[in-house]
Amino acid sequence: MKKIILFLTAAALLTSCSKDKYTISGTAAGFENGKTVILETQDEKGMGLIAVDTVKIENGKFEIKGKAVEPSFHTLQIEGAQGKIPFILENGDITIVVNKDTIQKSKISGTYNNDEYVKFNEEITKVQKPLMDFQTANMQKMQTAQQTKDTATINGLMKEYTKIQTEIGATSKAKYVDYANTHPKSFISVLIIQGMSNDPAVDSKKIETMYNSLEESLKNSKPGKALKTKLAELKTPSVGATAMPQAPAAK
Repeated sequence: MKKIILFLTAAALLTSCSKDKYTISGTAAGFENGKTVILETQDEKGMGLIAVDTVKIENGKFEIKGKAVEPSFHTLQIEGAQGKIPFILENGDITIVVNKDTIQKSKISGTYNNDEYVKFNEEITKVQKPLMDFQTANMQKMQTAQQTKDTATINGLMKEYTKIQTEIGATSKAKYVDYANTHPKSFISVLIIQGMSNDPAVDSKKIETMYNSLEESLKNSKPGKALKTKLAELKTPSVGATAMPQAPAAK
């Protein structure tokens, strides 16, 4: 009986520890031993990326451990690879399978926010596919029209492109709003709402309702606190705004 209790206690401790720390387990097939993997994040001023940690690839694998105060976007830069791998750094076990040939096709999984990030990107990619298909199908036609100064063809293609772009823009916006409304636990949601709050034509009441539906942990995150400040600003009349005229005093 004592052995069972000790086992359960140890299991509980291990589970608790895994929740308070992150482990990034990376597979980097095709990279030489000793190649550097850099974990990066944006600096405080948002002017560039700074290194948080570095490790070396050994036998096609690498591992990075640490503790995250809250979820935040980070990137991995691998020596010799073109491009970076974006992901959400948060406590838990994160798995990254690096695609050496096409770094943008690297696979990220293992934690709630990263799984959501991957699914959300896949949905947005599907929405935007018609625009990419149009560009691919008409690239040569546009280049030829530009070389021959065929303004009729150029204008026709641009008109069609703009139409598709407008339709996709509206669909994408609806996807973003729907996601934020239906995923109150997702780190992506607070970023979406924060982005919406920067639109001059935004409905502040709608933004406030969306913000209030978020989990407390997201409200207390950096983007959550920034969003709260933004909402307070939206409620405050701007300097120089015309005051409501008062009724004249009765005589």
